[in-house]
Amino acid sequence: MSIKQISVFLENKPGKLQDMTTLLAAHNIDIRALSLAETKDFGIARLIVDDVFEAANVLKEDNFVASFSPVLAFEIPDETGGLNTLLQHFTDAKVNIEYMYAFLDGKNQKKAYMIFRVANTKDAEAALAAKGLTALSQEDIYNKF
Repeated sequence: MSIKQISVFLENKPGKLQDMTTLLAAHNIDIRALSLAETKDFGIARLIVDDVFEAANVLKEDNFVASFSPVLAFEIPDETGGLNTLLQHFTDAKVNIEYMYAFLDGKNQKKAYMIFRVANTKDAEAALAAKGLTALSQEDIYNKF
C-alpha cells in the first residue's frame, strides 16, 4: 500500500523551513520523517506526518504550496546490510528508485523505515509483493509510533 507524502515548496531563504515547522507544531501535527532538497531559488520539503490531510489544509491556508505524492514505505532491520537486502529486491523486481529517505523507529531501536518514490507505485508494489515484500500502509506508519 502506498502512503501519502506531502511535498512543500519553500523559498530558499533563512527561516522558511522553520516557518513551516512552526505552523505544523502550532497545529499539533507531528512530522514522522522529513527530507529536504534544494536548488538555488527554492527547496522541496518532503514530509511524512501523523495527519496528512490536516497538514495539507493548514499549509494551504497559510499560503504554502503543497502537494501529495504516493510513496512506498518498508520496514527494515536497523543493521548492517538491511538496506542492501531491500535494494536487492528492488533490483530483482526492476523497480527504479527516483528518491528515498529513511527514519528510525523511536520505540524499537532495531528497526528503520525507508520511504521510496518510484514512477508507478502500484506496479512497483505488485512487483515487490511478488518478491515477498509488503509495503506499509498509512495506518502502519501512524501506529508504529
